[in-house]
Amino acid sequence: MKTIRLDTDILIIGGGAAGCFAALDIYKKSPHAKVVVMEKAHIERSGCLAMGLNAINAYLNEGQTAESYVSYVEREFEGIIRKDLVYTIAQGLNEAVHDVEAIGLPIERNKEGVYRHRGKRSVHIFGERLKPILAEAVSQTPAQVLNRVTATNFIYNGKRVCGAFGYGARDGALYVVRAKGVIVCTGGASGIYKPHNTGGARHLIWYCPWNVGTGYAMGIRIGAEMTSFENRFIALRVKDVNAPTGTIAVGAHSKQINVRGEDYLERYYKHLGGNKCLTHHRLFATLEETKAGRGPCYLDTTTLDDDGEKRLKEDFLNMNPQIVLLWASKGMDPGLKPVEIQGTEPFVVGGHCQAGYWIDKHRKTTIDGLYAAGEVAGGAPKKYVSGSWVEARIAVATALEDIKEISLENVDEGMVHNEGARVTAPLTRKPGISPHEAQERLQKVMDEYAGGISMNYELHEERLLEARQQLKRLKERTQDLAAVNNYNVVEALECIDRIDVARVLVEHLIYRKETRWSCYQTRLDYPNKDDSRWLTFVNSVYNPDTDEIRMVERPLNP
Repeated sequence: MKTIRLDTDILIIGGGAAGCFAALDIYKKSPHAKVVVMEKAHIERSGCLAMGLNAINAYLNEGQTAESYVSYVEREFEGIIRKDLVYTIAQGLNEAVHDVEAIGLPIERNKEGVYRHRGKRSVHIFGERLKPILAEAVSQTPAQVLNRVTATNFIYNGKRVCGAFGYGARDGALYVVRAKGVIVCTGGASGIYKPHNTGGARHLIWYCPWNVGTGYAMGIRIGAEMTSFENRFIALRVKDVNAPTGTIAVGAHSKQINVRGEDYLERYYKHLGGNKCLTHHRLFATLEETKAGRGPCYLDTTTLDDDGEKRLKEDFLNMNPQIVLLWASKGMDPGLKPVEIQGTEPFVVGGHCQAGYWIDKHRKTTIDGLYAAGEVAGGAPKKYVSGSWVEARIAVATALEDIKEISLENVDEGMVHNEGARVTAPLTRKPGISPHEAQERLQKVMDEYAGGISMNYELHEERLLEARQQLKRLKERTQDLAAVNNYNVVEALECIDRIDVARVLVEHLIYRKETRWSCYQTRLDYPNKDDSRWLTFVNSVYNPDTDEIRMVERPLNP
């Protein structure tokens, strides 16, 4: 196996929105630094924003403050957030957005030249080319970008992360990148649960199908502390095409209605004890209406005039063109028929929800030399893309300061040999289990025993304990994964990463014995929210020597 060795000051793993921004910010602060970006796909169209974006969903419009933003996020997440993390994000949101506008992102303005609001905390953008704009800016820096190189594991000496290994999907090489500091920006995890769409449409999901939780899994395997995996995210989306409902509900002010034409939200969020409808209430109410025989449910677009319809289609073309193509191919008119909505399969993310690394306010993880930003950074939900940029900026400032007294470490050659053998082992197995077969098995286990779509997202102890056992057996069977080419090797590695994440997720779901976030974390055996016991963070640490996951509770304000 060919080995390619590189040395750098900072290694950024993941070339999505946060990773690109981190690279740009390093060169603003330290023009002579050496930077390597390791990206599984190609930074021009990679990550969860590959198709584009039609709004910046975290921005402080007039009348909003960092304090009001923290209060909003705390309310949305039923009292459990890291206020210190959310506050530092809120402080930097507007500056980060202005910086990206300066490198070419078109942001819509009104006649007075002010950003066009989509809500109190969001602004409209023309963001179909958001990733190409960021990638082009990175190409103007000295950063070395390793496109189509999949991160496989951190280089860890037992005390400090000293770089990372990668596998080249095109050249089949093992990349050994030594670094003084590593910033992980790999995004969240999709494909753990069985998707709504099947067959050739199985990748038509809400979240990027190639964000498989690798950044999480790499940290889990070296014993980094993780937080809030039980706070899953389940998106309410346009049926089949998974287009964002916020574009219609917030952008076009459309109401949620059931099949009888009734606006049904109020009866549910008031029943759940609130005077405002939270994001997860919208999903819960839709699910309950369907279970009660009043589905399917819709967003009522029939009130739109011609200009409203045109605007709606333009917004979708900047982010999710499938729905516009569907309307066109079927001769459908959103002004004549409401748009059907449904929940997606669950995802593990730290941008909409808060699963990820347990970090301090400087974005340091619990492992020296390792920093986290964006979706992989836990405790700070509702950060979206602009919050990910802020976290990248904070992580960069911290890493640059920390590495001043750090030298590159020698990498043990036995470690290099072992990682190369582990990565390429699937190529030597004939016969074996294909990655597709392993992923289908994982998704079936998670769907049926860990609260997937077929179980209406509902959980209880006995089924979760069965999921724990089945995942342990599935982990053992990864020793039989077989691959026929380099790309198949990447798929095998993705299976391993997903299983490692799923095991941690199930332990978190078992541990929190209450129902705090309806649908995201509904326990049939503990149906009520219990502030007297569970106003706390549920964290975990994996022990690679014993293959055990230790649960840890952390206070709200560490």
